[in-house]
Amino acid sequence: MKIDTRIFGEIEIDDEKVLTFENGIIGFPDMKHFVLIHDEEKGTNAGIRFLQSVEEPGFAMPVMDPLVVKPDYDPEVDDELLKSAGNVTAENILVLVTVTVPSDLTKMSVNLQGPLVINVEEHKACQIIVESGNYPVKFPIYDILQAGKAGE
Repeated sequence: MKIDTRIFGEIEIDDEKVLTFENGIIGFPDMKHFVLIHDEEKGTNAGIRFLQSVEEPGFAMPVMDPLVVKPDYDPEVDDELLKSAGNVTAENILVLVTVTVPSDLTKMSVNLQGPLVINVEEHKACQIIVESGNYPVKFPIYDILQAGKAGE
């Protein structure tokens, strides 16, 4: 399938790569189908990827692996919250967090309280809210990313 996106222009998407968020994502409950897009030259572990809506070409949200910026990230989540992602196991789970990139890059942050949980085998996903209070909505990452680039 081909979709025309605001950020990437027209792209070809393999139908099997479409992720279904049965309940949509927070703030956008009507958007249910997304694909993960990354910079082909840098590979999938290049940090920031984009969760591109299939229904709304103008909507692409930057996401990343939370372990890149918070290696001890391990929220406790009630299994009931994960039901819409299918049979999630340690082998098929991919957890991503949304990235906020303001005009002042030093204020870049990730939302550790509302992770995206993706079942990579079944192509089902959900966004959950971590209730523990241990993870902020705006976790600053600029300094962490800069230190990583410097090899610290």
